Amino acid sequence: MDSPSTAPSADDVDRQSLGGFLGQLAARLAAPGAGATAGIEAALSASLVAMVGRFTTDEEHAALVGEIVAEADAQREACLAAAADDEAAFSAVAAAMKMPRDSEEEKASRKQAMGAAQLDAAQPPRRIIDIAVALTSLAERILPVANRNLVSDVAAATAAACAAATTARLAVETNLAGIEDDGARQELTDAVAVVDELTARADAVEAEVRRLIAR
Repeated sequence: MDSPSTAPSADDVDRQSLGGFLGQLAARLAAPGAGATAGIEAALSASLVAMVGRFTTDEEHAALVGEIVAEADAQREACLAAAADDEAAFSAVAAAMKMPRDSEEEKASRKQAMGAAQLDAAQPPRRIIDIAVALTSLAERILPVANRNLVSDVAAATAAACAAATTARLAVETNLAGIEDDGARQELTDAVAVVDELTARADAVEAEVRRLIAR
């Protein structure tokens, strides 16, 4: 499996076309993969929340909506940074996998390098889960005041956040077995436990939106 020659930055991900990202995702490359995909899914959620906010123009809710839009924009940037970090981190895992393992010494060195690389690789998707939780909260806050023509986009935002979180959870869990630090492994296990609750919250937003649009 080939790997990219240089690690992307958040700006690189931001400037990359959708077709370019999808082409890399489909290619025989170590990265991007599931973790970067989770970052893009979360960025879609953030963008949807921000868009709904910018179309919600009632003066009485201006302060709340302005706060939500600013936070959604900031979270979108964080999503792109996490996606870029995931690509770099998983490329390091792929490099560690290629290390020689003919002798016992080489096997031990490879195992140590793999464990360190997998611990690093678990961090970007773990951050994406935190971002997805924050975005779900923003969607919940904006729904009661949102432009009624765009409430379906609020549900789409929570669906994207849920997809990001469940994808990121898998990206974290796939690295757990190689992490030798028991404390770090447990901390990551605890961090992904919020995903089931987030899924329930996203379902609740969708149910409320469907109730609103059925009126």
